[in-house]
Amino acid sequence: MINCVIRTDPSSFDLDLICAFIQQSYWGQGRARHRILESFKNSVCFGAFVESQQVGFARVVTDHVYHAYIFDLFVVAEHRKQGIAYALMTAILEHKQLREVTGFMLSTRDAHGLYERFGFKTATDPSRYMVLTRPEPS
Repeated sequence: MINCVIRTDPSSFDLDLICAFIQQSYWGQGRARHRILESFKNSVCFGAFVESQQVGFARVVTDHVYHAYIFDLFVVAEHRKQGIAYALMTAILEHKQLREVTGFMLSTRDAHGLYERFGFKTATDPSRYMVLTRPEPS
């Protein structure tokens, strides 16, 4: 595992890197930069750094008691498979504002193995979950 530092101070984040990555991801295509940045204001955000370079990011929306949703977790391609996503997840679950939250959710297309290591499971009754998706405002 590579030595990385997880920071939660938004002033240390590389906003250009984060926005560009999200806008090119399968889940964030079409998101406007100003809306991505606005979403950070309502989230607990985590940045992963190797030396002084940001290489990963995640954010969590929560009521701080019962429910938290993990969004936008990523590690840039050249730093994957080095334990950075694991470090981000560990930091999220141990963060002082989140460690007593009883329920976490997330959505992933390709990282099930990572999340299973932390106890996440596929929803046993997906018919209980509903989704409303609206188009991104211009």
